[in-house]
Amino acid sequence: MDATSQQLPARTFKALGDPVRWSIVQQIAAAGELACITLEDTLPVSKPTISYHLKILHQAGLIDVRKSGRNRYYSVRREALRTLLDDLRELGRGRNRADAHAQPVLSGPVRERILTW
Repeated sequence: MDATSQQLPARTFKALGDPVRWSIVQQIAAAGELACITLEDTLPVSKPTISYHLKILHQAGLIDVRKSGRNRYYSVRREALRTLLDDLRELGRGRNRADAHAQPVLSGPVRERILTW
C-alpha cells in the first residue's frame, strides 16, 4: 500500500473522529441535503467553527457542497462511506483467511444504517 492510499483512510477517520463533525455528518445524512444555516441552529459552536468543520469534512471527501445564491447546501458522499466500509470489511477478512464468512467489521444498527445509504 503506497503512502497516498494510507493517508486517505487516516484523513477520513480523523475527520469523523471529532464529535462536532460526526454530528454534522449524521444531520446531513438524515436530511439528504442540508443548508449551513440549519447547522448553525443545531450545533453549539460558532459559525466560523462550523465552517472550519465543514471544510475538514469536504477535504476528507466525505461531503459535497452546492452553492445556490447566498446559501451553501451540503450532502454526504455516500460512495466515500461505502468505500471506507468495504476497506474495513476487507481488513477484517484479511486477518483470518480461514474464516471466509467472518462477521463484517460493523454489525447491528450502525451497520444497517450505513449499508442502506
